[in-house]
Amino acid sequence: MPHSFFNLYSHDFARVAVAVPRCRVADPAHNAQETIKLAREAAAQGAALVAFTELGLSAYTCDDLFHQRALLDGCLAGLNDVLEASKSIASVLVVGAPLRVDHQLFNCAVVLSGGRIHGVVPKTYLPNYGEFYEARQFSAADEALSAEITLLGQKVPFGAEQLFEVENFPLLKFHVEICEDVWVPIPPSSFAALAGATVLVNLSASNVVIGKADYRHQLVGQQSARCLSAYLYSSAGRGESTTDLAWDGQALIYENGELLREAERFQDESHVIYGDVDLERLSRERMRQTTFGQSMRRHSAELSKFRTARFALDLPRHQVLPLARNVARFPYVPSNTALRDKRCNEVYNIQVQALVQRLSSSGIRKVVIGVSGGLDSTHALLVCAKAMDRLDLPRSNIIAITMPGFATSTRTLEQARALMAFVGCTAQEIDIRPSCIQMMKDIGHPYAEGAEQYDITFENVQAGERTNHLFRIANHTGGIVIGTGDLSELALGWCTYGVGDHMSHYNVNASVPKTLISHLVRWVAESRQFGDVDSAVLLAVVNTEISPELVPGKSGDGAPAQITESVIGPYELQDFNLYYTLRFGFAPSKVAFLAHAAWSDRNTGYWPNDAHVVRNQYAMKDIKANLAIFLRRFFLTSQFKRTCVPNGPKVGSGGSLSPRGDWRAPSDSEAVVWMNDLKNVPEDV
Repeated sequence: MPHSFFNLYSHDFARVAVAVPRCRVADPAHNAQETIKLAREAAAQGAALVAFTELGLSAYTCDDLFHQRALLDGCLAGLNDVLEASKSIASVLVVGAPLRVDHQLFNCAVVLSGGRIHGVVPKTYLPNYGEFYEARQFSAADEALSAEITLLGQKVPFGAEQLFEVENFPLLKFHVEICEDVWVPIPPSSFAALAGATVLVNLSASNVVIGKADYRHQLVGQQSARCLSAYLYSSAGRGESTTDLAWDGQALIYENGELLREAERFQDESHVIYGDVDLERLSRERMRQTTFGQSMRRHSAELSKFRTARFALDLPRHQVLPLARNVARFPYVPSNTALRDKRCNEVYNIQVQALVQRLSSSGIRKVVIGVSGGLDSTHALLVCAKAMDRLDLPRSNIIAITMPGFATSTRTLEQARALMAFVGCTAQEIDIRPSCIQMMKDIGHPYAEGAEQYDITFENVQAGERTNHLFRIANHTGGIVIGTGDLSELALGWCTYGVGDHMSHYNVNASVPKTLISHLVRWVAESRQFGDVDSAVLLAVVNTEISPELVPGKSGDGAPAQITESVIGPYELQDFNLYYTLRFGFAPSKVAFLAHAAWSDRNTGYWPNDAHVVRNQYAMKDIKANLAIFLRRFFLTSQFKRTCVPNGPKVGSGGSLSPRGDWRAPSDSEAVVWMNDLKNVPEDV
């Protein structure tokens, strides 16, 4: 079982490849051998599907040589060599060749594996402008007379409306189009995706001119995003004729708009790139985006034209085959510094704009916020300050209260005071211990009589008193209470229900996870969002260990007795678990597989230039244990808190937990199916 668990095919990934052979113009025998060599290389790497270049057996730049029988016969012989070799290659190959059918010549893609030809796809759109003269030699797919042909002694389907499905891995269902087909307003692959293809393949030649490589990225990326698919794109490279054109050998693999892999351009030798596409993710995205299904119904006439060829592949399922794709340790936080700064800027402005709108629409000019000196309240305070600036209101309209209790540390109290001074708000300090003792005396709690009973009641009395003070101050001053709790805490139920940190009038942090909040506060400091004011206090907050500070420590040094992550697990792991559970609905076993890919000691290069990022590693037993904590808290014990959360803005596609938005779930469901699936996760490699 451990071997199959650590195999990408066990989790509905498929390894695909795009191969660019170094060709020789009008030398099919040579080109066939290069094709076979790259196919064997790709199969040895576990690839299920290998796409080659347009007219790769002949080379694209043969011009009128395409009407020479010797070349066409040579291409058939070369195709036969590839077909014979495929008997010992455990991959399906998509090879480009010119083929004669019904007294016409077609620019074709031949799909084959295991010595069988599964189908031949002719090119639909023939460019005949600029440097292209394809209509001079070839006929378009719509001009074909036959839907079935005999090729190398086999009867095979012929036509553009074909899908190819791997019987023993049905999520791998692909369609093939050729070069210009993706450059037109409605590519054939659009209908193919609606007909069920999860992987779209484009055999291209595509000469290079200035700016064309960037445009290919846009074209392929957008097509994969619109079609909720993977897209494999090749373009011819070294060896094509340079009589009037040049070739860069660009190869691309995209998944739902995201670039997985790209070949280095202008290589001298044959080359292959690999990408592990998440077929389950694509399927789930189609299921989630119900407009995909609406499009299927709207274009049902076009979809009915497709035929599906099914065949089995000998997939390498029973061995260790780790992912050959980057799995970000922090899915909510981009690893690229520039992109991360852009993300922080956008999230911050979403939060600020949302609060500005709430205050404007309500006519309320003041906000009330509790400031603990910790991460979440710090960021919420920064949002409030920027909102007041946008509204041309004085920051004194922010009534910030720090409320030390029985376990408040000197560090966080001083940070709270410094933060309020940094922002320039109206600062208050209320010692909640007297009112807490009175409450515990009223309900008969032993602590009021001197006993050291630090139970859940003791903790929640403090959380309740703080929130009660905030609401009454809001009533008294005509303001609204700004919530500070974040998405991670809500997912784990790490908040006090009702009259506690669970409640507010408006929560600006509602859909921001803990790992992102720490970067937001750092970004505010480093990008000087508040001018040249010394922002050292913000960096001090970021570096403060996370604690609810509700139970007094016994060390005498003021250190908190409670460390949040020792109870609920590391936020960096739990945010990872949340992202893949909430955003994609993956089973726990797949989440654990992805976590191992991201957090194992193999992945040591994450954010190498960021000295402030701790490059942690987690063993499988740690991943499984913390995932168990997450599953119990998320599915079993915490939903009732999420059913009645305050208003707050959604900031990212990673999802929110508002019952009015991304997450509607019963408060009394079971967690059995998730915990049972977790049993499939091994504790060691």
